[in-house]
Amino acid sequence: MSAWQLVLVGVVMLLGLVGVLVPGVPGTWLVWSAVLWWALQAQTVLAWWVLVGATALLLVNQVVVWQLGPRRMRGVGITPRMALFAGLGALLGFVLLPVVGAAVGFVGGVYGSERLRLGGHGEAVTSTRTVMRAAGTSMLVELLGCLLVVGAWVGAVSWS
Repeated sequence: MSAWQLVLVGVVMLLGLVGVLVPGVPGTWLVWSAVLWWALQAQTVLAWWVLVGATALLLVNQVVVWQLGPRRMRGVGITPRMALFAGLGALLGFVLLPVVGAAVGFVGGVYGSERLRLGGHGEAVTSTRTVMRAAGTSMLVELLGCLLVVGAWVGAVSWS
């Protein structure tokens, strides 16, 4: 695969990660389709195994998200800025402390956004709890699954 094709796959994966945070955008499907396209282009054993693992992981991920129930974002105060902070926090946490750090970074991003908006610690903690109950848990699970797939893809590309 050429370098520009790898960059294109990476951009689609990044759009998928952002799509997980934006309601109505099929973020998980974008991440999976990028892995599928990469595997079809690379045609190596490693690429096929990454595709199989990504498919299995994202299917399990979707079942878990469906079991958590619908996201109730209206009336809770979830803003695009909060989604941006949460997503960046999850990405930073995932890089600094693989897998586990995504959850910590996600919640930290929500808290940071609420702290800036509300000004006080107590109000920010209360608002963060409300947001996590309403929509954060299912969003976090979906984002974590997609981050694991992107991490596996980056590892596979680095390996080969």
